Amino acid sequence: MTSVDPLRPRLPSPLQEVSDDRFAARGLRLLLKRDDLIHPELVGNKWRKLAPNLTAAGGRTVVTFGGAYSNHLRATAAAGRLLGLPTVGVVRGQELAGRPLNPSLARCAADGMRLHFVDRSAYRRKSEPDTLAAVLRAAGAEGAYVVPEGGSNSEAVRGCRALGEELRGRVDVAAVACGTGGTLAGLAAGLAPGQRAIGIPVLRGGFLTAEIRSLQRRAFGGPRGNWRLDERFHFGGYARVTGKLTAFAEDFEHRHGIPVERLYVAKLLYGLVALAREGAFPRGTTLAAVVTGRPFP
Repeated sequence: MTSVDPLRPRLPSPLQEVSDDRFAARGLRLLLKRDDLIHPELVGNKWRKLAPNLTAAGGRTVVTFGGAYSNHLRATAAAGRLLGLPTVGVVRGQELAGRPLNPSLARCAADGMRLHFVDRSAYRRKSEPDTLAAVLRAAGAEGAYVVPEGGSNSEAVRGCRALGEELRGRVDVAAVACGTGGTLAGLAAGLAPGQRAIGIPVLRGGFLTAEIRSLQRRAFGGPRGNWRLDERFHFGGYARVTGKLTAFAEDFEHRHGIPVERLYVAKLLYGLVALAREGAFPRGTTLAAVVTGRPFP
């Protein structure tokens, strides 16, 4: 088994209260769960998801998947460099193979990750056994340890349970932005009875409820915790950032001096402000917003 001790995470991550009149005026407290401070390169929920998978890899090559700007690919590449593990990133979009690498993929390559580009049709079918086997053969990575896109599998969900456990007795509601749903699945499982979790999906599609239930079933044998999704704050879908969202994030940064990652964290915070304005939380509620990342580069 591979030890992840050399990565030296900062755990539990800090819980920081911020004074924000949009919450205080409604009798609410807002705390930021600073998972962005866990590790300088495996930021936020990437540490919680990757650490158990890197241990399970047992020194084998790690293959994982992502788009051209994937935070998950960058974190996996950084972990591979720090631990001396070979990594392969299967990137969505064969058309990117002949182009100069963008800053995100260039960082992956600089950290030693071998990039393998696949066409979008095959990428959509990557969970099918035959397609996965063909991709691994083409990438020269047969026998590798495979981590799914976004890192969400049973190991990752069990790793994220610690996030909820760190918030026990500290908050009433914990909220997190959701891509593949693994962080919310684990967070909800770790909370104590009486606490609840809210997920803010950053993708359109309405598929996450079933996926989170499936993740919890595979990780724990059945449903865990009190959680729900609010799917109104994706701003058009993954990687979509409007002028309105940018203005909101810049205002939050100015108010609190905290950098706000746009694709996930800004949508989470915007959603919580909207929910507070709608009266979704009774007076006296303490909210925690999980800061799962920071801006790149």
